[in-house]
Order: sequence, then C-alpha cells, then structure tokens
Amino acid sequence: MQLSDFNYDLPSQLIAQHPLANRTDSRLLELRVDGDKSAQLIDRQFRDILTLINPGDLLVFNDTKVIPARLHGKKETGGNVELLIERISAENQAWVQIRASKVPKTGSIVHIQNPAGESFPVEMIGYDGRFYEVRFPENVFSLLERFGELPLPPYIEHQPDAQDATRYQTVVAKNPGAVAAPTAGLHFDEDILERLSQNGVRHATVTLHVGAGTFTPVREEDLSKHRMHYEWYSIPTQTLEAIAQTHRNGNRVIAVGTTSLRALESQTLTQQSSGETNLFITPGFSFKAVDCLITNFHLPKSTLLMLVSAFAGVDNIRNAYQHAIQNEYRFFSYGDAMFLSRPHLSNP
Repeated sequence: MQLSDFNYDLPSQLIAQHPLANRTDSRLLELRVDGDKSAQLIDRQFRDILTLINPGDLLVFNDTKVIPARLHGKKETGGNVELLIERISAENQAWVQIRASKVPKTGSIVHIQNPAGESFPVEMIGYDGRFYEVRFPENVFSLLERFGELPLPPYIEHQPDAQDATRYQTVVAKNPGAVAAPTAGLHFDEDILERLSQNGVRHATVTLHVGAGTFTPVREEDLSKHRMHYEWYSIPTQTLEAIAQTHRNGNRVIAVGTTSLRALESQTLTQQSSGETNLFITPGFSFKAVDCLITNFHLPKSTLLMLVSAFAGVDNIRNAYQHAIQNEYRFFSYGDAMFLSRPHLSNP
C-alpha cells in the first residue's frame, strides 16, 4: 500500500486541545466484527468498556511515564535553540530533535537555560541522519527535572500547565522515559480499574518509552522505504505468563494502546523480552499476541493509523474514521477512543 492510502481530511476543531473534566468522560467508538458480517460501528461512552471486556480477559497497559523532555537554550553564537529528547541512551547522553535557525555542529556547545536563570552546557557529539546525539554534564533525568518542560504534542497549541502535568500521564505511569504519553491509557481512572478487577478482568503492564519519533511524518510514498524510529521496551516475565495463561483459557489479550501492542508483538517476533524495537506494522502483518485494541484516533498518514488499519482492516478503519468525523468525535492525544477487534474475532 501507499502513503496516500492513509490520508483523510480532519476539521481542525475536532483536534482536542484539553482533556475532559474526568478521564472516563470520553466517547468510545466500538468497531464490532461479527464473523463474516460487515463491521458495525457502535457509539458508546468510555465507561461502557465495563461491558465490552469479559471476566478472564487481560488488559495490558504501558506503564511508561512522560518526562519533561523539552529544553530551551542558546547556541554559542547566541541563537535560540530547542531540544526535544527522542530517547535517553546513557546516564548522561540522549538522542534529540533540534529546532534552530541553523543546527549546531558536532563538537559545539549549547547552553540550556530555565526561567530561574540557571544554565548548563550540552555538547553535540553525533548525528545519525535523523536525530542528534548530545552529552549532558550529569544525569539526564536529574537535569530534565530542573530544566525540562512537558513535551505536549505539536497539534496541542497551548503551553503546558498544571492540568497537563497530571492529565498527560496515565494512572499506571511509573517508569520515566517517554516523551509522549501512551494516550489510550489516559481514559482509565482508578475507579474503573477497580471495577474491572471486581468483574474478573486482569491487568498487566509492559514498558515502552514512547519517542518523539512517533510524531515524525512518513515522507516515503512507498511504505517499504520508511524507516521506523527505535523505542526501548521491556516486558516482565509475569506479563508474558499472564498472556500465555489468558490464551490457554480461551480469553482475550487486550492491548491498551498501540505502544503496548508494539511491545508485545515485538517480543513475539524476536523472543526478546527487552530491547529496542523499530517494528513497523502495516496491513498484512500477522498478529500473534494481541486480540483486541483500545486506541485513540490517529494522525493522517501516520504509522499509528497504518497499525490500526492492519489490526482491524483498512476499509473498516476508513469507515470508522469517516463516522467519527461526521459525529464529531474528538481526535488525537486528548481525544476519544476506539475499541477494536481483529476481524476473525467477535466481541462479546
């Protein structure tokens, strides 16, 4: 398939700029596939997830935590520069995206600043053709806590505030390292997790540190030429055991978000429970680990739109997105959600 196969027109007013008052206030579009019949689209509220997940099913969350990954500073020449962490590669090193009138050369120094007037030097040490590698004078996480800014996605137009500091994290977030939230998890609160547990639904976690590359546009019309960005993941042994038991019992593994799905399918392909993955999922991919997917609505021409199209069917997703636009669902990170099954499975 071609890049143009994954384009659609989205009215700008449907891009959610702020979270709703409560996490579970979101709408939920269920894409129901009953055997060989045409897919049905059912408009729901997110709280209806309680009726869509069966006792014995397993929810798999990404427990990554968003770090204050955006840094502002000055080049040695005095020009403004912005660094956005892509991924942390060592205690004092990271790969970054850079915004500047002219990118600093390897070996030069960028002086990062905060509103309190403090600063520290960052050394430019490499470039891989997409991202720049930089060296910090001390632990990256420590410096980000003092100098960093929450990295809201580029389509959210306001500066991060106190509400974003809470609501751009999931309630299961515990392992710092992501520069974008695993947004499907944003719809869950502690109460709905407890009610699911009381209903006999189990949950497990993976960690995949979402990189800034998730927002990098696909520029190749021929998708076979696109290079996916790397993201670090780790899957606990107890999660792998829970998945195996769930399938043995005839129940479903439900990934909460595309990041959880990519981690699980990467492990199935490589048999490695941790490492870096650049798995690029497009239509024709053979899913082995995940049976159902909870996900937000994704950007046109994005790798995430290609992933959900591979999972639920290209025509099914096109129809679902057209329906969502006509019915004014809210899109992207702070937007509404979908509940998807693979076409050969039936929802309860």
